[in-house]
Amino acid sequence: MLKVGFLINPIAGMGGRVGLKGTDNVVEEAIKRGATEVALPRARKFLQTLNSLNSKIYFLVPSGKMGEEVVKDFEFGYRVIYPTPESTTAQDTRSVCEIFLREKVDMIIFAGGDGTARDVVSIVHRHIPVLGIPAGVKMYSSVFAVTPEKGAYIVDSCTREQCNFIDSEVLDIDEESYRKNKLSIKLFGYAKTPTIRDFVQSSKSEYTGEDEELSKEEIGEYVVDNMEKDVLYIIGAGTTTAKIAEKMGCPKTLLGVDAYYNGKTVALDLDERGILNLLEIYPRAKLIVTLIGSQGFVFGRGNQQISERVLRKIGKENVIIIATPTKLTGIKKLRIDIENGDFMRGYYRILQGYGRYKLMKME
Repeated sequence: MLKVGFLINPIAGMGGRVGLKGTDNVVEEAIKRGATEVALPRARKFLQTLNSLNSKIYFLVPSGKMGEEVVKDFEFGYRVIYPTPESTTAQDTRSVCEIFLREKVDMIIFAGGDGTARDVVSIVHRHIPVLGIPAGVKMYSSVFAVTPEKGAYIVDSCTREQCNFIDSEVLDIDEESYRKNKLSIKLFGYAKTPTIRDFVQSSKSEYTGEDEELSKEEIGEYVVDNMEKDVLYIIGAGTTTAKIAEKMGCPKTLLGVDAYYNGKTVALDLDERGILNLLEIYPRAKLIVTLIGSQGFVFGRGNQQISERVLRKIGKENVIIIATPTKLTGIKKLRIDIENGDFMRGYYRILQGYGRYKLMKME
C-alpha cells in the first residue's frame, strides 16, 4: 500500500476569477471581491477519481481544509498529522512537509499552484516524489498533472509500480510584479515527479527573437485589419495579444483581460464579473486568446477570469486563438482545464501570421 502525504492549500486559486492574478498576500481582497474556494473542489475531484480506481493508498493529512475535510468523505485510510489553523500561510505547507519527511511517505500530493509547489520543494527537494493537482491561478511549473483526474491515474499507476519518474522544474514567480504587469519567471529548483505521457504538463516557455517578433507583428496587423464594426473584442493576456492593442493604438494589460469596441478601449484588467457585465451591454462579442508555450493550455491557466459562464455567453464560434509558429512548435494539441468546459473541445484554426492558420484540436 502506498503511503501518501496529501495537503491542500485552501486559498490557492481564489484570486483568479476576480482578476488578482494570484492569491499571495491578497486573500482578504479576493474574498471581498467575491472569490470562492478552488483548491478543495479540485482536490475532491482528484480523490473521487482515485477512489473509483480502487487505489490502495493510506493518506497522511493535515486537519480541516488542508486535507482531512476532503479525504474523510472517501474510503481511504488516513491519519491526521498536523492541526490546521483558521488562517493558513506558506509556513503551514512547509511545516506539514517537514512531517512528511519524518514519516518517510512514499509520495507527496498537493493541491495548489506554483507558490505551493515552491513551498513543498523548499523542504523535500528531490528526496520524495511530488505531484501537483492544479488548483492555483498560475501553474507554470512542470510538477502538475494536466487535470485532477489525470493526476489520479498517475497516482494509481504508482500503486501498481507502473509509473516512471522525471526531474521537473519548479518555477518561482513574483506575484507582486505579476500584478504590476511584469512577468518574472525564475527557476527555483527541481522535484522528482511521477509521470505518464501527456498526463503531466511541461514548464511554461518564453520565446524571443526576430522571427518571433515578426510573427507577432503580422498577427496583430491581421487581427486589426479584420476587426468587425460594432463588436466587443475581449482580449486575453500575453505579449502576442498585446500586439493587437498596440496596432489599435490602445493600452493593454499585459497579464490581464481587456475589452475594446470600434478601436477604443472599453475596460482594462477585467475580472469575471466585469466581463459578464460587458456581455450584457454589448450583444456581439468575440474573444481573442493565446496559449501557454510548451503546455498548450488556452483556458484554465492564468486566465480564470474567462470562466465557463463567460465562454458560454460568448460562444465557441466567437473564440479566436492566436499563437506564433515558434510557440506552436512541439505542441500537438490544445488544452482546457476549467470546470464543465467540455463544450469548448474540438478543432480550432490558430492564427499564426498574416492570414496564415494551423488547424489544431482542443482536448
